[in-house]
Amino acid sequence: MLDCRKLLINSALTILLSTAAFAGDGVKIEHLGVDNTLVRITGDGDYLLLPIQDNVDDARIQVIVDNQLVKTFYARLAKSKTDLTVPFDLKPYKGKKVVLDIVLPQNPSERHESNGEVCWKGLEVANSFDSANTEKQFRPAYHHTPQWGWMNDPNGMFYKDGKWHLYYQYNPYGSKWQNMTWGHSSSTDLLNWTPEGLAIEPDGLGSIFSGSCALDPNNTAGFGEDAVLAMYTSAAKNQVQSLAVSHDNGKTFEKYDGNPTLTLDSEARDPNMFFNEKTGEWNLLIAHALEHEMLIFTSKDMKEWTLASAFGKGLGAQNGVWECPDLFELSIPGTNKTKWVLICNLNPGGPFGGSATQYFIGDFDGKTFKVDTDKQGNVPTKWMDYGKDHYATVSWSDAPDNRRVVIGWMSNWEYAAEVPTVQFRSANTLPREMKLFKDADGEIYLASAPVDELYNLRGNLEAEASRATLNATPLNFTLPASTEGLCEIEVSFEASKNSKVDLTLSNSKDEKVVMIYDSNSRTMSFDRTKSGITDFSTHFPAVTVAPTHEKDGKISLRIFVDRSSIELFGNDGRFVMTNLVFPNEPYLNLSIAASEGKAKLNNLKVFSIK
Repeated sequence: MLDCRKLLINSALTILLSTAAFAGDGVKIEHLGVDNTLVRITGDGDYLLLPIQDNVDDARIQVIVDNQLVKTFYARLAKSKTDLTVPFDLKPYKGKKVVLDIVLPQNPSERHESNGEVCWKGLEVANSFDSANTEKQFRPAYHHTPQWGWMNDPNGMFYKDGKWHLYYQYNPYGSKWQNMTWGHSSSTDLLNWTPEGLAIEPDGLGSIFSGSCALDPNNTAGFGEDAVLAMYTSAAKNQVQSLAVSHDNGKTFEKYDGNPTLTLDSEARDPNMFFNEKTGEWNLLIAHALEHEMLIFTSKDMKEWTLASAFGKGLGAQNGVWECPDLFELSIPGTNKTKWVLICNLNPGGPFGGSATQYFIGDFDGKTFKVDTDKQGNVPTKWMDYGKDHYATVSWSDAPDNRRVVIGWMSNWEYAAEVPTVQFRSANTLPREMKLFKDADGEIYLASAPVDELYNLRGNLEAEASRATLNATPLNFTLPASTEGLCEIEVSFEASKNSKVDLTLSNSKDEKVVMIYDSNSRTMSFDRTKSGITDFSTHFPAVTVAPTHEKDGKISLRIFVDRSSIELFGNDGRFVMTNLVFPNEPYLNLSIAASEGKAKLNNLKVFSIK
């Protein structure tokens, strides 16, 4: 009997201990059971710092303010170690009672007391958050990245009053996909980006998926002449389209009280809208994702939409869902004619696996897009970029001087969540200027040239050569050690028939990237199979190949080397390859050779990056 009493007493003490309150820095923690904990905010700081562990499952966090549920989000709260710390903003709740109701993910077969988790010791209320870069090895030096957290598709880009505004799919509470929100950055030069905070956050209609922004100077939608209009997908169990309005140049948005403005009975997302000056009404493209088509709508006021047509069934690459459309008009050089470009991002089904960006050339009358065909009457599949890491590419609206500037997400859904970074995941590509060109086959193609602003990145001329014969013995150059190999390489050469010209970037660990021009196939290849860290995904080691759209063996390249990416632009953007790389040390060696046949080096320059 005595032993039974001791057992009951011990059990009772265990229960009391598991539900006891523990005080941290500005928090009071109360464990309610094996997977449920209350965190009371007792401090008056601006942020609650959350310890995050990348390889655990999401906890559900409900924010209760003065007994009202105001927000639900998900975070991978640390169990055994802290990989990064992220801030939860407490400023909107100053002077109120704030409680976080946290449910940890627990496998029923491995249930254990949650009061042993590392996260409880790391929770802290603070007046500031240190966002300093901790990813010094792989954080890009001159590409846009979020300060912390996960980023994918660029969204809602527009230009106004001297600023380029870039929004993006963002998880502020961890470095994997979740809590989709519009993050916001701005730039005056397309090079230096200022973080602007969170622009549009999840609500009762769901997470905030991709969309677009446009100016409404004539007040067609009735929200005011200075309004910036945003359309995005609200994603919960189903996907619907919503509208928001900004009166402070995109800093904050007010959601339209009539949301959603457009609903369908099938999966559709990523609204891209613009005001069509020729027809005097708004056009809207929505990706009818699983149907592999784009839906085209019209509207006078951005609130009531009429389906005008659909495009894409059975055309182009069809092996994955269609996403992130864009539609714009460009001039055909040397003529007084124009063509329309319809961008269609696809995942999976890219030319080298995973996600990629295809496009169609044709005509648009405000209601219907009619695609061009080749001489055989077929619609060819055309790719904007022949690398593995170029997706969700869309353009800025209302850019000056009729410029059409685009930017993409520099990753691939095959491995985006597994790349070897922790504080942040993913960067944007360098911004690119869209132009049309006519190839020798009579087809019109889209060129993606680096924007002129990128010339301002150039620092010192570190190496150069000209008028040299290329043969099997490589010409070797040293990349700038002062900038850890960050550079722009400008090179032009001429290759005879049956020739191959090899450009190799390498380091002392024999990690290398090999780029080869083949004059017989008229292609440029990019081999990153030995580029450094590649074993985080079987999909990452790859060789990508681009058609060069030339017939004379004359090649000019601009190659931008950053800490974890290489972007190759050929012949003024007529062919492009964007690929991530993760070398264990910077590439400081460049060699060029004609591994087969003969070639002539016209010019080579290596510029450090400012």
